[in-house]
Amino acid sequence: MFKSLHRFRPLALLSAALLIGFAPVSSAFADAGPAEVPGAKTALVKHPDVSVGAQYDTTHVYVAEADLDAFVNSFIATFGGKASPRAVFTVTPTPSKTASQYVQTPVGMLSVFGFETPVPYPFGNERTGYLVTDIDQAVKAARAAGADVLVDSFDDPIGKDAIIQWPGGLTMQLYWHTKAPNYAPLQSVPDNRVYVSRYEANNFVRRWLHFSHGKVVSDNPRADAGVIGRPGETVREIQIGSGFGRMVVFVTDGKLPFPFGRETTGYAVADVAQTLERAQAAGAKVLSPAYTSGAHKTAMLEFPGGYIAEVHDGQ
Repeated sequence: MFKSLHRFRPLALLSAALLIGFAPVSSAFADAGPAEVPGAKTALVKHPDVSVGAQYDTTHVYVAEADLDAFVNSFIATFGGKASPRAVFTVTPTPSKTASQYVQTPVGMLSVFGFETPVPYPFGNERTGYLVTDIDQAVKAARAAGADVLVDSFDDPIGKDAIIQWPGGLTMQLYWHTKAPNYAPLQSVPDNRVYVSRYEANNFVRRWLHFSHGKVVSDNPRADAGVIGRPGETVREIQIGSGFGRMVVFVTDGKLPFPFGRETTGYAVADVAQTLERAQAAGAKVLSPAYTSGAHKTAMLEFPGGYIAEVHDGQ
C-alpha cells in the first residue's frame, strides 16, 4: 500500500481578513469561490480505501499505431525508464484490437494504445487507470461517492477493468490484476491535472476525497493563472493527495489557450530547461515555454503522436 506522498509545491495562502474588500487585479475567474452545489451535503456512505499506490497509476495515451514507436522512444529519452514489449490485445469488452505497451519511468507510468481497429466508445476518453484492491468493491465505492459507471467491470487479458466518470466530467479507468504487480515507488509522483468549472468544483472535490480517502493539501483561490496560460490573472488551484497519488484541480471558466486543458498529467523533474532540451532532441515540441511562478517553472510539451504533457520543477 502506498503510504506517503511527496511534498507539494508551496502556495501562498491569503487569510480571509486580507481578502475582505480586496478586488483582484485582472481575474477572469472572478467567482473563484464556487457556490455550493444543491445536494452536495448529502451524506456519503463510508467504504474501505481501495487504492494501492501511485506507482501503479497509469496515464492512458492513445496514438496512431504508426506513431507508437516514435512516441515511446521520445518519452523514454526524455524521462528515462523502459517499455514492455509491444503486444496486440483486446482491451475492451466489445471486439477491438490494439497494439499496446506499458511504459515505466521514474516520474510516472503510461499505458500506450495504438488501435488497429476503430476505438469503441467511450474508450479514449479515460485519462488515467488506477489499480484497486478489488474491482467490484471499487466500483461500488465509486458509485457510493457519486461517480457514474460508463462501462461496468469486464475481463481483460490480465484482470478486470471498469470506466467511471465524476461530476465535472473527469473520466478514468479502475483496474485490477489477477496477479498483483509489485513496483518500486516512483522517484517523483506526477500530477493528475484536472480542469473543472466553478459549478461542479466543490461537488467533485468532496466526492473524490470520499472515494480516494484523500485530503486537500492546499486550496488557493488566487493562484497565478500564468501556469495555465493566463498570466496576469488568477485561478483557484486545489491540490489533493491520496493513496492514488497527486491531483491538481484548476477551477476555470473554460476559456483556456491551447494547449492548456489538453494535458492530463504533469511530471516533476529536477531541471525544466534540461528536460525541454532532451525532449526536443527526442522529437518532442515545446508548445508553451517555461513559465516562472514564484520559485517554480512549468512548461508544456507535445510528444510524437500528439500526447501533451506538463513538466515542472520543485516536488
